Amino acid sequence: MASGFFAILDDIAALMDDVAVTAKLATRKTAGILGDDLAVNAEKATGFLASREIPVLWAITKGSMLNKIIIVPIALLLNAFLPIAIKFILILGGFYLAYEGVEKIIEFFFHKKKPTHEAAKEVRTDGPEAEKAKVKSAVTTDFILSVEIVIIALGTVLTETLTIQILTVSVVALLATVGVYGIVALIVRMDDAGYKLIKRSNDKGLLSTLGHLLVKSLPIIIRILNVVGTIALVLVAGGIFVHNIEYVHHLYPKVPSTLKEFLFGLGGGLIAVAVITGAKKVITAFK
Repeated sequence: MASGFFAILDDIAALMDDVAVTAKLATRKTAGILGDDLAVNAEKATGFLASREIPVLWAITKGSMLNKIIIVPIALLLNAFLPIAIKFILILGGFYLAYEGVEKIIEFFFHKKKPTHEAAKEVRTDGPEAEKAKVKSAVTTDFILSVEIVIIALGTVLTETLTIQILTVSVVALLATVGVYGIVALIVRMDDAGYKLIKRSNDKGLLSTLGHLLVKSLPIIIRILNVVGTIALVLVAGGIFVHNIEYVHHLYPKVPSTLKEFLFGLGGGLIAVAVITGAKKVITAFK
């Protein structure tokens, strides 16, 4: 009996070793998309009152975890019974990401300044409803990025047993959520940490200097993340198009892959913006 028990433990240990190896490989393969995920979600998790940053981030984190719980079993089932569906889901998600990125670019370059009374009205409406809307947008974007992460992770273990596939994809999904949102939490609380260091040091010495550096760095980091997050949305979308649409994949082979992905992401975003804007106008006309 005892030998049977230890044999089971050996099997479990061997399985965990295999999962550790495959999870390491899958994490390396998804490193690029995880970086994009961090940039996009850090940008989306900022812009709230200091007292609301952690509650909002926690709401987005729970949404992200729920996304993974939904996506992982569906991805495994589709891979087993209808693998072609994964490609169509990725492409549709790519258009959504491209739409979000290009819409921000258009808003930055062509958005006209609103009259003072309209701007004031926007500030007054920036309450719980606006917060919920931003959380919903962040969770939706996370869903698309999570699909990409799970599919890439699954692609690295297609030749392994079903048990290893399930455990590997689950580990990568968990690491993606905890890692990304853990770093985002550190970023959005930089200024609070800086103020505490300044207060503790009575605004003197090395700790005070470090505190001031953290406080001054946060707005710069947020602006950088805003730009990087927008570019990441377009690049991820372009990458989805290039790697999942055969015709696009073979176009312009001599163009650098990053530039090619950005241009196709930009093109897909412009198409999505045109279609959605047109649809909104049609709906408004019939109201």
